Amino acid sequence: MKLQRDKLHQYALRIQTLTSRETEIARECLRQNQKPRALLALRRKKYQESLLAKTDQQLAQLEVLTSDVEFALVQKDVLFGLQRGTEVLREIHREMGGLERVEMILGESAEAREYQEEVSEMLGGKMSNQDEDEVEDELEAMQDEVSGVRLPSAPSSGLEEAGEVKLPDVPQETPAQRAKRRRTERAREQASEPLAA
Repeated sequence: MKLQRDKLHQYALRIQTLTSRETEIARECLRQNQKPRALLALRRKKYQESLLAKTDQQLAQLEVLTSDVEFALVQKDVLFGLQRGTEVLREIHREMGGLERVEMILGESAEAREYQEEVSEMLGGKMSNQDEDEVEDELEAMQDEVSGVRLPSAPSSGLEEAGEVKLPDVPQETPAQRAKRRRTERAREQASEPLAA
């Protein structure tokens, strides 16, 4: 279609050249007092102009047809994309097992949380304060390790020997102070639990 459109454009340009040439011929004939030849040239010009008008109409129709075909191709691509998207969604839905499966997983998660809380409460009630303090000490040591804080028992890196400035020592909490602080925190938590319920 685009090739035909280009051919029609070339044909229209040729006709325009011919009409200009026929006008020149008609003028030349009038200068030479050849009125019948001038009239013939003007008739040929008129005929060429009618052909040009028909060519323009065909070009317009071809342009509309070309744009319709291009739009149909875009629609086809969009439709294919929608179909493919629907297939992917169906596949994901099949893999997930549907809404019922999601609800079941959420229910299992809630049950697992409740079970964990029950176990935590049972263990918390059966442990002595000293055991609880040791567990919390271990948790703090792990947190310090994960966050990159150097533990007091870690070996020196030799920075002091390399001329680095030594920072003043931060007073460490004694085990007795830590135990007292934890007892106070537990008492506050237990006092606030009836308010939260």
